[in-house]
Amino acid sequence: MLTAFARAFKTPDLRKKLLFTLGIIVVYRVGTHIPIPGVDYRNVQICLDQAEANQGLFGLVNMFSGGALLQITIFALGIMPYITASIILQLLTVVIPRLEALKKEGQAGTAKITQYTRYLTVALAILQGTGLVATARSGSLFQGCSVGGQIVPDRSMFVTITMVITMTAGTAVVMWLGELITDRGIGNGMSILMFISIAATFPSALWAIKEQGTLADGWIEFGTVMIVGFVMVGLVVFVEQAQRRIPVQYAKRMIGRRSYGGTSTYIPLKVNQAGVIPVIFASSLLYIPALIVQFSSSTAGWATWIQKNLADTGATPHIILYFFLIVFFAFFYVAITFNPEEVADNMKKYGGFIPGIRAGRPTAEYLSYVLNRITWPGSLYLGLISLVPTMALAGFGANQNFPFGGTSILIIVGVGLETVRQIESQLQQRNYEGFLR
Repeated sequence: MLTAFARAFKTPDLRKKLLFTLGIIVVYRVGTHIPIPGVDYRNVQICLDQAEANQGLFGLVNMFSGGALLQITIFALGIMPYITASIILQLLTVVIPRLEALKKEGQAGTAKITQYTRYLTVALAILQGTGLVATARSGSLFQGCSVGGQIVPDRSMFVTITMVITMTAGTAVVMWLGELITDRGIGNGMSILMFISIAATFPSALWAIKEQGTLADGWIEFGTVMIVGFVMVGLVVFVEQAQRRIPVQYAKRMIGRRSYGGTSTYIPLKVNQAGVIPVIFASSLLYIPALIVQFSSSTAGWATWIQKNLADTGATPHIILYFFLIVFFAFFYVAITFNPEEVADNMKKYGGFIPGIRAGRPTAEYLSYVLNRITWPGSLYLGLISLVPTMALAGFGANQNFPFGGTSILIIVGVGLETVRQIESQLQQRNYEGFLR
């Protein structure tokens, strides 16, 4: 492993890419600690030090921003507007024929969709920035904080607009940094920045568990959490690498004097075909009712019920609904991203067939059958992994930003495996030895 690192840094172009990526990461982390104009930084730190400051409805977004959201810095919105815009465009591609046609145009169409994603990201950043400023001004950002309403002392229109513009510009810079990593660094830039944001919250979250522990000054709880974390990482790596390979045979074709085809390949169908998207969808959907109650400040019966059963992550209705939403969105996302009929038509067009299955409609039905069968264990796995923070709340008294939660572990492991795979492929091109041996 260490020799592979040494070989990676000895290769000039690979070393340049790695150092460039590390430089962009440093710039990104510096930006997450620069407060925006108009915010009282001392009051923010007072609220962050209080026990309830990290237990709001903004835990998921705060995790994706590397803790910058609750510190209200220039990169407070982080990568979330871009993630949301990408998901929206991906869903609209199935609905809007124009976007579907662009997707089929190849590189030119993909570039156009990327441009639309950038525009939508800026629009969402303006919307989310306005919401964040309004929440900070009302004192709802830090629940239970004595100085929560004094986070933004100056409430003039000029200061508010300046704050929103600053956060929107910060989101645009984050998007640009991610694209720079993709073009000139190693791995997917947006995924790398998301990885760094989540990993940055690990040390403080782990130390908080140690400080809150009672057995042997908290070291027993700390060790138990670390062991559980390693077991979870191993489980996630195992499931994320698992796939069902459907064999595909291509018939030989004679074009002129040359023979084409006659090769054997396979269609890899992952057990977790949907990735982390169902967890993000389910979390976002469950946050909406609680946000409505928080902004309305209503004390009616329906608001009390939502606060008690949906806003509380440890409540039984919340857990059951969260689990079933993840399972539903896993099937939904797989259905809109993998089209068995399109795959079957492409195979038929190029002379491919699955041994024992007729080409055309029978192939599409077979692919749909196999996909449904493997999506069930994948969706149940996602639901169970995502409930780990709830179990941690009960077992260790941790907050909802438990470091080895489902969303964080899925992203950390997925991005880590993909980045290592890219470094390994570049090393094999030069040294014929992989990154991991």
